Amino acid sequence: MMGPNLQSSGRLRPVDLARAHGLSTQAVRNYEAAGILPAAERTPHGYRTYTPLHAQALHAFLALVPGHGHATATAIMRAVNRDATEDALRLIDESHAQLLDDRRTLQAAEAAVGDLGPVPQERSTTFVGPLSRRLGIRPATLRKWERAGLVQPRRDPQTGYRVYHAADVRDARLVHQLRRGGYLLAQIAPLIAQVRSAGGVAPLESMLRHWRARLTARSRAMLTGAAALDAYLTCRSAPPGDEPSASPTTDPTPPPGGSR
Repeated sequence: MMGPNLQSSGRLRPVDLARAHGLSTQAVRNYEAAGILPAAERTPHGYRTYTPLHAQALHAFLALVPGHGHATATAIMRAVNRDATEDALRLIDESHAQLLDDRRTLQAAEAAVGDLGPVPQERSTTFVGPLSRRLGIRPATLRKWERAGLVQPRRDPQTGYRVYHAADVRDARLVHQLRRGGYLLAQIAPLIAQVRSAGGVAPLESMLRHWRARLTARSRAMLTGAAALDAYLTCRSAPPGDEPSASPTTDPTPPPGGSR
């Protein structure tokens, strides 16, 4: 004798939820354990049963990840599922603020590249302390960049102090902006070498174009995630019986030894 039809009762098995989203049943269970999904009910035999609300939660989470990252998307869903909507909205606001800051960083890097004309033949120099304060970093950071070959200050022959000329300041500015953009020192090194050589700044300009494209994609992903999360919030606040119907299943009866 077959078990109850879960589709008619608005119930979904873990495998139904997993298949609809291209996941494994273990991933669905992990998301529930992490608080991304509301806790599932259990059948008398101990099998998990999900509802359209769980499907909406999973859809919202997967839509949030590309724009906000896995950790922030997880925190947002946990907050929503414990009815702390204000906390979830604050996390979203912080993520948008970070995106805006990243855009400003990109603009600053683009401006720095725009300044990469011939280095002026000026006599003014600076030292590690003043330069680090100008960039808002620690002197140790400048020394780390020097060890990586990203900046090449000369040494005063009498005092032994590091002396940064105009070209060194330019290189330090570029490294600083690119580090703020998330690039590793190993990624920056060949670009700085290109800037110093006759190859010009073409490789750096290409990197900045790709960086801008990633920010644009992230911004669009945030819009997609917002729409999915809003649908989930609406689903959570709907009166009983007004939730969306469950997705069709081909065999709603949990098989022997099936996913629990």
